[in-house]
Amino acid sequence: SRAVACKHWRWLPGMHDSETGLRPLSWSDDWEGEVPDLSDPATLGCLLALVREAYKCPWLSVVGSADGLWRIDAEGSDADVSDLHSFGSEAEALVAALEAAE
Repeated sequence: SRAVACKHWRWLPGMHDSETGLRPLSWSDDWEGEVPDLSDPATLGCLLALVREAYKCPWLSVVGSADGLWRIDAEGSDADVSDLHSFGSEAEALVAALEAAE
């Protein structure tokens, strides 16, 4: 998974593993190599938390539009998210933001 390959990625309690169907209660090395279920609302919420942490912007958000495209918004912060727009899904926008985080 692209998300798991990111330097800011880590499993958080409540995330859903798409292969086993399990949700880790805490991190352990046993979760290395698992694949997060990015269609799961709790996993998406945790991914948003990781993106906010990576950009040091607690109000960073992912915004959808009427044309079905998603973008990352961090208005009022120093976070450079200007290239993070026009994604086909909320999950895709969040993964791209995590990948782009320094």
